[in-house]
Amino acid sequence: MQLLKTRLPDWVQDWLEVIIPGTQILLILFAAWLLQRVLRRIVRRASSHYQVPDELVVPMNGLIRWIIVASAALLVLERMGVSATVLWTAFTGFATVGAVAFFAAWSVLSNLFCALLIFTVRPFKIGDYIEVLDTAEKPGAKGRVVDINLLYTTLEDHGAAAGQVAWLQIPNALVFQRVVRRFQGVPPPPAPPLTAAAEADAAANASAAAPAPVTPSPFNTP
Repeated sequence: MQLLKTRLPDWVQDWLEVIIPGTQILLILFAAWLLQRVLRRIVRRASSHYQVPDELVVPMNGLIRWIIVASAALLVLERMGVSATVLWTAFTGFATVGAVAFFAAWSVLSNLFCALLIFTVRPFKIGDYIEVLDTAEKPGAKGRVVDINLLYTTLEDHGAAAGQVAWLQIPNALVFQRVVRRFQGVPPPPAPPLTAAAEADAAANASAAAPAPVTPSPFNTP
């Protein structure tokens, strides 16, 4: 660098302190722009391969863009002479705020992440008949998958009364915390009819749960 300065004209040497940082800033901005284009292309190809909907691709592109912009801004400020201590303090402050916001919105973010898993792992798809169970022995939410968005998986309720249409909105995170029974392209079988013993047990439980008749007394006589 010193040899280069001695061979340059005097008026160029006076501007080296501006030209060199300016060139570095332009290179940083160009590298950030190029990296963003490459990552967006990778995301687009992956989304087309895994059939990820646009509702999920748009937030991913936005997250990539803001991470690259923030990193490029820190590098540009460093080349402009801003103290590294100031940058580190600002970064830790923003990181702390981001961590607090992350844990505050954990339930929403977990649904977003599980939506990404649903679209990539493909445990089921729109049109499938599924049942979300607490355990394999107990019945659960059952129906046909009609929509999958960033927060919910919507089922057309299979247990609704005849002539009625009901929808079940199940949080995406709940799908990965429960047992999911998938029926291969056919509606789930109807619930078996109650046997005589089961009907007797249900009647006994209903009578046990019914309130006892009130015995008239001098204190409650109207």
